[in-house]
This record gives sequence, structure tokens and C-alpha cells, in this order.
Amino acid sequence: QVQLAETGGGEVQAGGSLTLSCTASGFTRHNFVDYSVGWFRQAPGKEREGVSCMSWSGATTYYVDSVQGRFTISKDNVKKTLYLQMTDLKPEDTAMYYCAADLNLSILADHIMGWGSTPPPPINIWGQGTQVTVSS
Repeated sequence: QVQLAETGGGEVQAGGSLTLSCTASGFTRHNFVDYSVGWFRQAPGKEREGVSCMSWSGATTYYVDSVQGRFTISKDNVKKTLYLQMTDLKPEDTAMYYCAADLNLSILADHIMGWGSTPPPPINIWGQGTQVTVSS
């Protein structure tokens, strides 16, 4: 089964930058190139929220308003790795960050962007998370 593993979290001062990586393995029926990918985060005491997602080809990307212009999602299909480059970090970006994958971009986008009038199907491929802490 597909497994995702995040790295790159840490503590940084406000205004600083971090790049998260998410490496995928365990492919059988499909390859990493077939998957749309995304990032979520969850701060202590808060609900998990979407951050960004990208289509399998990389041609389509979505960002929530709070990170638009500061975060950049990218995907290296050869390295089977997803990235989240984060700049101008703010204390409110402090959270556990999780990567996720799905063969259907619309499912990821519905979860991340909150589109759709009914709850989307669950995302079944998740990483274990990496902590990002931004100090003021």
C-alpha cells in the first residue's frame, strides 16, 4: 500500500522559511505520477484544515487564502516527493502538517478548499505529520 512520510518540519522565527517534503513509497497498481497530492495542517485544539493541493500533472494548484502568495506546492515525480515551500511564516502557521494523496483531484480540492455541498469521500492516503512551530 502507498505510504507517505513527511520531513522538514522545525522551529523558525516569524518571517522565516521552511520547506516540507513528503516522500511516497509502496506503489502497486498506480504510480506516484498518477496521484494528485495535497497538504493539510492541524493546530493544537483546532480542526484539521486544508492548505494546498496539486493535480497529478502539476498543471493545477489550489491554495487556501491564508497561505496564498506565501506557500508553494510542488511535486517531483521522479523522486516521488511532494514539497511545500513556506515563506514569510507567521505564528498562526504553527501546526502539524500532513501530506495526502488521492487519484482524484476533486476529492482533495473539496477537502482542502471546502467546495461541494456534500461531504466528499474520505482521503485514504496520509503521512504521519511533521511539526512546524513559528515563534514571534
